[in-house]
Amino acid sequence: MSYIPMTDYETSPQEVKNEYDDQIAKHGRITNMKRTLLHNLPSFKAYMEWYTLYDELVPVLGERALSIFSYAISTGNQCLVCGSFFTKILEESGEDVGCMQLDEKEQLLFDLGIVIAQDPHNIPDEIYDGLKAMFTDEQIVTIIAFAGIMYATNLFNTITKVDLDEVLYEYRYDKNKKVEE
Repeated sequence: MSYIPMTDYETSPQEVKNEYDDQIAKHGRITNMKRTLLHNLPSFKAYMEWYTLYDELVPVLGERALSIFSYAISTGNQCLVCGSFFTKILEESGEDVGCMQLDEKEQLLFDLGIVIAQDPHNIPDEIYDGLKAMFTDEQIVTIIAFAGIMYATNLFNTITKVDLDEVLYEYRYDKNKKVEE
């Protein structure tokens, strides 16, 4: 059960209702995490910068690689909500998350995501070298900043015990099964 209750549309101030309406217009629904974040608009807006960086990275990485990166971060730090969300994204696009075939860039991003989540103080030189070989400094900064927001999203969901959204039930990430590098 969630530590912080979700905001209620009917009893929320108009500026919160505007954010609800915007999320529904953009995504067809509003997630439990966003409904929880809407207790504080600056916090909500800070976390929504995930979309800004996502949009910058899609042309660089592609949606599949970005989903794999997000999945690695989310499952690497065992976030139920985000691990399940990215399992859903990948499986709905035809992936079997248990045996994905990754190209060199996707493997690099997967490995980076896992190590960011599990041991960010010890990122291997091979990962740094791979990033430098494939991306510009600006792109690397954006990739790492995106990872930070992804990690923060996982942290928020985990600490506040955000309830798993119903649309994710069938994609439930098993946090007891460690994702391998």
